[in-house]
Parts: sequence; C-alpha cells; structure tokens
Amino acid sequence: MAQTLVIIPTYNERDNLGPIVGRVRASVPDADVLVVDDSSPDGTGALADGLAASDAAVHVLHRTSKDGLGAAYLEAFSWALSRGYDRLVQLDADGSHLPEQLPALLDAADSADVVMGSRWIPGGEVKNWPWHRRVLSRGGSIYSRLLLRLQERDVTGGYRVYTANALERMRLSSVESLGYCFQIDMLLHAVRAGLRVVEVPITFVERTRGSSKMSGGIVIEAMARVTIWGLTGKGARRVRALEPAAASDRV
Repeated sequence: MAQTLVIIPTYNERDNLGPIVGRVRASVPDADVLVVDDSSPDGTGALADGLAASDAAVHVLHRTSKDGLGAAYLEAFSWALSRGYDRLVQLDADGSHLPEQLPALLDAADSADVVMGSRWIPGGEVKNWPWHRRVLSRGGSIYSRLLLRLQERDVTGGYRVYTANALERMRLSSVESLGYCFQIDMLLHAVRAGLRVVEVPITFVERTRGSSKMSGGIVIEAMARVTIWGLTGKGARRVRALEPAAASDRV
C-alpha cells in the first residue's frame, strides 16, 4: 500500500490545527500528517508538538523563518522524500480544503502523477466567497492558463497530490516562486516533465476562524510574474503526446 503524507503548512493557525488534523486522521487513517510551522507567534508550533506527542502518525517540522508557502512545501517535500513516502498531499490548515474529499484525490493518484483538487470543473464549487473573490480567483486561473498555454482549469488551487516519482522528475531546484505563484510554477514543472495531471472536483469552503494570508498585493505580484513568464516563453511545453482525456482531465 502506498504510504501517504498529508502536509499542512501553518502560520498562526492555532484555532484551526487541532480540528483539521483530527479530520485528516479520520478521513485517511492510514496516512501520516506533517505540520510545517513557520515559527507562529500564536503557539501553533507548540500545539503541533502536542498533537505529535499523542499520535505517532503526526510529525512536526519547525521552520525558523516565514519566507513563503512554497518554501515551506519544498522543505516538506525534501523531508518526505528522504523518508520514503510515496504520495504527498498539500492541504491548507484553515479548513478550506475538506479532508473528507481526500480519498477521492488519492484514488485518482492511482493512475496519475499529479492530482489537482479543482473548483472550476463540473462538480467543483466554492462556498462562502463574495463575488469579487470568485472573480479574482477564476480570473487569475483563466489569465494564467491563456498566457502560459495550460490546459488545466484551476491552476492556482492548492489542494493537490503528488507522487514521489513525479516530484523527483520535476526538477524542484528550478522552482522560482515561493509565494502565491508557487502552485502555478509547480504545475508548469509537472507539464514540462511530461507528467499525467488530472483534476478532481472539490468543494472549497472559506475559513471561519483566523485571518487569511491573501492580499491584493500578493495577487498582483503573482500575476506580474505570470505575465513575465508568458512574455519570455516560459509557458507550458508538453513533452508527451496528448492522449484522449476524460472530461475531468482537460478543458
């Protein structure tokens, strides 16, 4: 059986961490959990240590600086690959990614290299977002897809499963973006490596506790980077022949 690690990056998520780890453990009991804490001043790291002390399947990686979501994930990937995990899951701590939908993503990973939880394919949805957040997120995906010649619909989504083999083929040392654009950068690397990428519909739920780390400035910076990538030819260059695809796989 493939050994799965669910990676949960945290920064000031004390109110959310316990419930989300509990839901992950209930939804995929055979999976391990790695909490990656960026020295949260609210005590999230200490709480994570307590969870690990009471559950051998929970692990904690303490980072000394807050230098972007991508940096946290890249360090977690290295940690996991060195310990022989087969499938690595990205999951937000704030409850926006439903752990109860993780079994469906893992099932898809049996025949894919990268599985993306998608809000923007049939069956996907977003709950409790105002209209401007929907426009911003969907518009950012459409803009990035067109400029970078990507076929996947939800290119900014962060609920994903990577196989270990996929990450080893993706040349992670060349990932440039460590912030909001990290998810787009990772998708570009997967496409260039000729990996099979599929999208599975998910329900994305806006957080009810704590504050979002997202800001307008972060999004503008990400779109500026995408524009530079598009104008300098960093768009998708698929090395595999495109095969007939299921509706959930492609546009």
